[in-house]
Amino acid sequence: MLAKRIIPCLDVKDGRVVKGVSFVNLRDAGDPVENARFYDEQGADELIFLDITASHEKRKTILDIVRKTAEDVFMPLTVGGGIKTLEDIRDLLNAGCDKVSINTTAVKDPYFISRAAEKFGSQCIVVAIDAKRVSDNMSDATGEGWFSDASLKDVILKLPTPPSPLPTGQAGPLGKGGMDGETVWALSTHGGRKMKLMNAVKWAKKMEELGAGEFMLTSMDKDGTKDGYDIELTRIISETVSIPVIASGGAGTLEHLYEGLVNGKADAALAASIFHFREYSVREAKEYLRSKGVPVRL
Repeated sequence: MLAKRIIPCLDVKDGRVVKGVSFVNLRDAGDPVENARFYDEQGADELIFLDITASHEKRKTILDIVRKTAEDVFMPLTVGGGIKTLEDIRDLLNAGCDKVSINTTAVKDPYFISRAAEKFGSQCIVVAIDAKRVSDNMSDATGEGWFSDASLKDVILKLPTPPSPLPTGQAGPLGKGGMDGETVWALSTHGGRKMKLMNAVKWAKKMEELGAGEFMLTSMDKDGTKDGYDIELTRIISETVSIPVIASGGAGTLEHLYEGLVNGKADAALAASIFHFREYSVREAKEYLRSKGVPVRL
């Protein structure tokens, strides 16, 4: 069995690491380069750097911070936020990151993922899925701009007209409904400021078909709550796709990491608060997981 990965995540705003709940109520968690160096020394398997307001502010990722971070760490580095073009990906890779994370642009133009994978290889294309559980009455409680682009009932996403010839086969509408009509997870974009009603599970499968090499799966309902990952969501997507899935959103204890990896069947566990505020160390997390029979690199 492949070793499971422990991945700290640096959410960066205005040049500082921040952490909030469901992407709001942010509090400062330090300098991104210093945090990256700390996690590298602790033996984190990878590091994810997200410029969380880049897409909303319609700007590119802060390349100088990425470059400084990449110069100071030796573990794989994934960077996301504000990626709109293939040139943006090239700039980030040239700045020293190993993989890029794409969310908003993938939702706007799903075939961007196929073009990126063809140009740079699937191994460096991570599709970020920020998923939120939805219900029939959610359109009546849209607060915080969740549905700022349209009401819930009006948004049933269909993939844009594909290029000709199709890169990986015909893509149809994603539509509403969960697995066999059960739970539905909608997708959040623009750093949590907008939402599209689309089946997150089917979306993951389509992104895999279009060339994604990995998923960073964040539960918007669980993010920052420290109540544990959305195990149902994580397990369903992990069982649906064949590429690695990173569980994200809600880790508050070492037991939560175990549950995400074992019950959720994720390939990696991402955490922020518990590491940023020194509640646990990466080493402690790995030793705990190993004691529970989970293969990790120590």
